[in-house]
Amino acid sequence: MLNALEVVTIVVVGVMVGVEFSVPFFINPILNALPGDNGLRGRTHGARLGGAVMPFWYITSLVLVGVWAVAGWHDHGAGLVVTSGALLILSVIMSILLLVPINNRVKTWTTENLPEDWKQQMNRWDRFHYVRVAVIIAAFALLVAALI
Repeated sequence: MLNALEVVTIVVVGVMVGVEFSVPFFINPILNALPGDNGLRGRTHGARLGGAVMPFWYITSLVLVGVWAVAGWHDHGAGLVVTSGALLILSVIMSILLLVPINNRVKTWTTENLPEDWKQQMNRWDRFHYVRVAVIIAAFALLVAALI
């Protein structure tokens, strides 16, 4: 049973990491290269979609890691799993304090109501997101290492 939990947890967290990694390295560069306001429209739609889906994904990942940590407390890699959980908690805190407030503004933007500093806000979100991606990659790597 623990083996199945480990596999499910690694798959769920790994796919989340892949989605989050794709945003700054693939999706945003594509959106930024679109003509006119299409890139902005794509980012506002992405803010709405991500804002609806990602909280559940992050919490599900955190719960799975927590269950793994408890169920495998006496296993060799338990410390790595707990550390991974701590990093996922950090990513959730970062999201709530740094990224969600910007995301909540972005998802309401249209070309008619853009704030003057919209590009700076997008750049700030991107910088915070890079850090969050690094944190969740580290959490994922620790989960994989816990199996070795």
